[in-house]
Amino acid sequence: MCEGRVVIVTGAGRGLGRAHAVAFAAEGARVVVNDLGVALDGSPQADGPAEQVVARIRAAGGEAVAHGGDIASAEGAASLVRCALDHYGRLDTLVNNAGFLRDRMLVNLDEGAWDAVMRVHLKGHFLPLKHAAAWWRAEAKAGRQVAARVVNTSSGAGLLGSVGQGNYSAAKAGILGLTMVAAAEMGRYGVQVNAIAPAARTRMTEEAFAAAMAPPAEGEFDAMAPENVSPLVVWLGSDASAGVTGRVFEAEGGRITVMEGWRPGPTADRGARWSPAEAGEAALKLLSASTAPLPPYGAE
Repeated sequence: MCEGRVVIVTGAGRGLGRAHAVAFAAEGARVVVNDLGVALDGSPQADGPAEQVVARIRAAGGEAVAHGGDIASAEGAASLVRCALDHYGRLDTLVNNAGFLRDRMLVNLDEGAWDAVMRVHLKGHFLPLKHAAAWWRAEAKAGRQVAARVVNTSSGAGLLGSVGQGNYSAAKAGILGLTMVAAAEMGRYGVQVNAIAPAARTRMTEEAFAAAMAPPAEGEFDAMAPENVSPLVVWLGSDASAGVTGRVFEAEGGRITVMEGWRPGPTADRGARWSPAEAGEAALKLLSASTAPLPPYGAE
């Protein structure tokens, strides 16, 4: 499905990113495997997970190269795109996946933990997208056909919220907004931008949601295996997804769901200014006619 395409996957040393990189390579893509090689909280590690994934892909007969730069920095993101261009001469698909957690209840969430999560998740999506988009725009303006794909990684926490994850939920919701804007701005240049909200067993979920992420009994379908999410990501990152852009998909086990975001519900317009009491009365009537929102993850 991806023969001849060059694909970047960020945060591809473990978990979902590793599964995506391996799946793209199995479908013929040449893969840039990005991973900074840090612990779950962002602290440095030295075990070289990106190189391990590259070795696995090459052992299976695929093509891959490792990139260890910090994609949440301008230089790191620029070097990521340069890595694809220098090694393979082109870039066709960007999968933004890198992230980590610093979970706290809001009253205990300090500014450093807020900034760190925003930087890695939200800025770490924006900067690679910016540099990749600039190259695709230049290609399109030079008259060369572009069929580029971007797959961003949000979360159920970004869609509904998650108790104890105010920073993570806000960042993942921001990624959804970024996806919509990028899809609208880049479509004229041949770039499609979509997002997924996956559920899988990774370093970020196996402790936070231990019961839900527990491995199944031997012989049973492992619904939380990261590899279950990758087929949708590969399709979204391929030519086969032509015409699909600005959409959000949940992916978990064998289930794929198209998510439908904010849209107008019940409304009232009196054609003049409301008093506070009148506005409140109108709001209560509208709420009684509306569908109740789903609760955040972890809410009692």
